[in-house]
Amino acid sequence: MRNVRLIIFIILMFVEIRLAESFTSSVLCSRIPGLSSYQRQLCVEAPDAVVSLSTGQKLGAQECQHQFRGHRWNCTQVWKKDMFGHIVIIGSREAAFTYGITSAGAVHAITAACAKGNITMCGCDSKQKMQFSTESDSWKWGGCSADIGFGMRFTKKFLDAREIENDDRSLMNLHNNRVGRKIVKLLLRTECKCHGVSGSCAMKTCWKSLPPFHAIGDIMMKKYRKAKLVQATRVAMAVTSAGKTNNGQLQLVLKRRGKLPHTTVNSQKPKRMELVYLQPSPNYCERDLASGILGTIGRQCNRTSTSMDKCDLLCCGRGYNTHQIVKSWQCNCKFKWCCTVNCDICTERSEEYTCK
Repeated sequence: MRNVRLIIFIILMFVEIRLAESFTSSVLCSRIPGLSSYQRQLCVEAPDAVVSLSTGQKLGAQECQHQFRGHRWNCTQVWKKDMFGHIVIIGSREAAFTYGITSAGAVHAITAACAKGNITMCGCDSKQKMQFSTESDSWKWGGCSADIGFGMRFTKKFLDAREIENDDRSLMNLHNNRVGRKIVKLLLRTECKCHGVSGSCAMKTCWKSLPPFHAIGDIMMKKYRKAKLVQATRVAMAVTSAGKTNNGQLQLVLKRRGKLPHTTVNSQKPKRMELVYLQPSPNYCERDLASGILGTIGRQCNRTSTSMDKCDLLCCGRGYNTHQIVKSWQCNCKFKWCCTVNCDICTERSEEYTCK
């Protein structure tokens, strides 16, 4: 009888703990702005995964700002108000990059958290250990392979859940989200550790690891430059008994010059690993806060550069201001017995340029 009571007590304690955890998760998730109802449900079910996902969003934001640091649009206003909501109003190639790098950052962060044991729903990829090497028996799968499958599945469920409008912009975002996820998987690396007497490599243990995130950003930037302009069309699915055609599923096709807006003959779908966008990019020269454009007035430029940060390009032909900068610091310091330190004052003059 005493054992039965003990078992019941333990069960009740477990239930109370689970209820308390669920209540805490619900409160925390309810305070996150921009979540859809399904995203809030996922947050309550896996709050630790959502925490890692938010880390991935920040990782994507930092990489976006790094890649566009010298461009007219430099990604500074993205994610300022709403970490999990819609980002970048205009459906431009900049928006395509932003959604792709966000999705990649989320997959990268969640997969890394799984390997560290920070998410209860996942860990190391056990499937790798079930495989055998196709080479000789001098190596085998081991260690902690990145569970990229869980990272991709959770990121897809969470980020794709906000695309509920079923319009051309939603299709664009879903496509670019998938590109970001796939890039992380394609760049997985095989790392190995040697085992043997006196440092020999008689046997190796190998595992799959995540690439450094800047490598993902570099690949994404190449895809940004080759992004494809698309439009949404409906494919005719069937003809009714009355002879009328039912409009089928909305899909993205490459936009061709000279084609009518609704032409579907010879329409070509974009490749699965291409970034896509719906609208040409504005010049980003003038401030338009309603569209999330800060303009380039006051931006620092490089007068001698041949890149995007060149003053003539960055300042959009408006000219630039020259500032004389004088920096002073203590230098050539010497210790004098006893007990003082004598230093010279060094100065450096330089010029900085900001857009008018």
